[in-house]
Amino acid sequence: MDLFALTRKLIDIESTTGMEAKVGEALAGELTQLGYRVEQIPVEGDRFDIWATHPDQPRPELALSTHMDTVPPFIPSSETADRIYGRGSCDAKGIIVAQIAAAEKLRGDGIHVGLLFLVGEERDSQGAQVANEQPRGVKFLINGEPTENRLAVASKGTLRVELVARGRMAHSAYPELGESAVEKLLDALHEVRKLKLPTNSKAGPCTLNIGLIEGGRAPNVIPDYAIAHLLFRLVGPAEELRRQVTAAAGDKAEPNFILEIPYMELGTVPGIETMIAAFTTDIPALTRWGTPLLIGPGSIHVAHTEGEYIEKKQLVDAVDLYARIARQLLVTKA
Repeated sequence: MDLFALTRKLIDIESTTGMEAKVGEALAGELTQLGYRVEQIPVEGDRFDIWATHPDQPRPELALSTHMDTVPPFIPSSETADRIYGRGSCDAKGIIVAQIAAAEKLRGDGIHVGLLFLVGEERDSQGAQVANEQPRGVKFLINGEPTENRLAVASKGTLRVELVARGRMAHSAYPELGESAVEKLLDALHEVRKLKLPTNSKAGPCTLNIGLIEGGRAPNVIPDYAIAHLLFRLVGPAEELRRQVTAAAGDKAEPNFILEIPYMELGTVPGIETMIAAFTTDIPALTRWGTPLLIGPGSIHVAHTEGEYIEKKQLVDAVDLYARIARQLLVTKA
């Protein structure tokens, strides 16, 4: 198995969220050739998750898992002496390959683990939600995301909010006849930005990003509608934050809480460097897949960028690291 060649092969198959079928088929073919029993778990349309096990151990106690989808736009692979570039190189197609190679390494020692590859992580973890309805009895789940081969002791959650303001249209020459939804939204955002966000001694501060603002009809029309899309990175329960956002918006705007992914504290093993993941993962949606750990090669700082890459050395090191962690977990359990 050529680690770098397979990574590039997967990168070169476009799999933006919603378009994962082709990369799923390619992965199923690779795993079948390696002797795995491959189950395609239907998700939606032609999209499916992959659950691969060795025939000698159809119900393994540990699963290696990550996601097949990527964010747009599609960027084909390229390579230098030290790095592999392209969309998904570190998030998370390189990780898929490292996990397959680790499973092969373990199989050489008579240890069989499962491989769970999911769709939809970059949008709503739809694949993970479907997989969670069909657990396979594993005791440990090692999830792969770019952590530079450090174990995450915690991962921040997510609270997505749509802040909607409504007004009344009028000719802009007579603003007194209308009511500006944009001005109301700006007032509400000003109050939300003044909130004292919580801090966690382990995970650090909760943060806010105002990622998108839309509204209005034309420069010469008093706007009757405006919306802002907010994303909070959670470091604890969200109930109090929801209350504060609602109070801050007051009568200026209505908050719609679109998505909540909880803050998670995660498992570790001795002797491996740790970190805090400020991003969210599929783990909160995989509650029936055993004790979760989070680790993978690559840097989250280059994921989702036009220059996304993975260091070849980190990719190689991850194979041994995944195998080492799996052994430690299974021996500890025994």
